Amino acid sequence: MPIDAEALRRRFARAELPRDTIYGDQGVRLDAAELTPASVLVPIVLRDAGLTVLFTRRTEHLKNHSGQISFPGGRAEPEDPGPEHTALRETQEEIGLADERIELLGRLGDYHTRTGYRITPVVGLVTPPFELRPDPYEVEEIFEVPLPFLLDPGNHQRHAREFKGDIRHFFAIPWFGYYIWGATA
Repeated sequence: MPIDAEALRRRFARAELPRDTIYGDQGVRLDAAELTPASVLVPIVLRDAGLTVLFTRRTEHLKNHSGQISFPGGRAEPEDPGPEHTALRETQEEIGLADERIELLGRLGDYHTRTGYRITPVVGLVTPPFELRPDPYEVEEIFEVPLPFLLDPGNHQRHAREFKGDIRHFFAIPWFGYYIWGATA
């Protein structure tokens, strides 16, 4: 069944706020109250050829998650009134996408990371045309992937790597030289 902007609007209009984490890094045992709140925007772009999802590739010099594929977002600040505000603020800071181009639809379930974050994904429709201004310190590249490709289970992979003596399992979605994995996948 094809997915379009109206189908997404209807789906999120019917949905309640998620109560629980839908995913989480393997082995996370921290109570949600012990985790640092953060939010990301899952930006679904309304292209004439079909819906796409916008991603960033982080710069190589960053201390954490350098070179990884991510959604725009970050840690909540004390003055942020909620996850939506955090996601919009961080998106503006990282890629310069103006709030008026974004129609917020709702949230997905929180994702708890082994690194101590509780990430709230906020889904928004992005209407072109828009101008992007990546923060050169944080963002190396901005690119889009067709939403149907991301939703196709045939494109989802399960991988494992050794990390600090333990085997860690994670999801990945490779796309034309990009390796979308972990919390972003």
